[in-house]
Amino acid sequence: MRCAIPLLLFLMLNGCVGSSSNDKPGDRPFELDLHHNWIGNAVCYGPHRDGQRPGGPDPSAAQIREDLLLMLADWNLLRNYGADQSAETVLEVIRTDSLDFRVLQGVWITADAPDANHDQIDRAIELANQYPNLVRAVCVGNETQVQWSAHRSSLDSLITYVRTVRAAIQQPVTVADDYNFWNKPESIRLADELDFLTVHAHPLWNGKQLEESLAWLQATLAEVQALHPGRKLVLGETGWATSVHTEGEQAKLCTGTVGSAEQKILFQQVRAWADSTRQPVFWFEAFDEKWKGGPNAAEVEKHWGVYRSDRTRKWH
Repeated sequence: MRCAIPLLLFLMLNGCVGSSSNDKPGDRPFELDLHHNWIGNAVCYGPHRDGQRPGGPDPSAAQIREDLLLMLADWNLLRNYGADQSAETVLEVIRTDSLDFRVLQGVWITADAPDANHDQIDRAIELANQYPNLVRAVCVGNETQVQWSAHRSSLDSLITYVRTVRAAIQQPVTVADDYNFWNKPESIRLADELDFLTVHAHPLWNGKQLEESLAWLQATLAEVQALHPGRKLVLGETGWATSVHTEGEQAKLCTGTVGSAEQKILFQQVRAWADSTRQPVFWFEAFDEKWKGGPNAAEVEKHWGVYRSDRTRKWH
């Protein structure tokens, strides 16, 4: 792993990465306060339960309400990944029930699907404008630029999508991608279009052991900051799975010990670091999503939640 320069690492460890001072002129601020409390310790939320998946069937409003009430124990800011019916239901329930949640609204971008992408863009714009007090920012695309992406999209198209969204809403606009895109010079062109950068960094997927994970996260963000000085960074995904399949790529890459006890340790470490430095972090994720990955029940993609898919807590 390439190491960050010592000064930037020092600044990051002392709370400068992610602070409001790291905005270029013209950036729209990503507001991370609610009732005078900092809400930057946030969570990624996939609402689909067993037997559900994106594209249908979708969770009911009652099921989403149950999820939101569970998540309120730990978080007041959530991130979704697409502008679909479930996203609208989340916002409707938050507003109707006056729940203390704010949302980073996603736009799902798929390679070679311009019609679907434009539908996502139009719907996200509508939601951002319909719920301006709830949608704090819009994230256009998820892991579309990193070289290993299964839905890699052209940079020119993505920039066009970003410009379309930003021209139509008042909230800040970002793009989420892996650190292995944001730490490369080709990311600068995209970064110049954004109000802040949303960075994914998963120590487990990068072969790290639990005891080295927090330091690796800190150094990884510092490396991205070195390439994008003066820019606000949001850690859009990090976490620790509770199961890994013993076959395939995940068995080779995910060498750390997985389980509920290990997840709890990293969760608490990351939460304390974020609180002390005011580094915005979206923990991945709230609930297990069994629709993901392959047929094996142990597949790592199914087991990142703090809650199981039946909504029972893995640890307390």
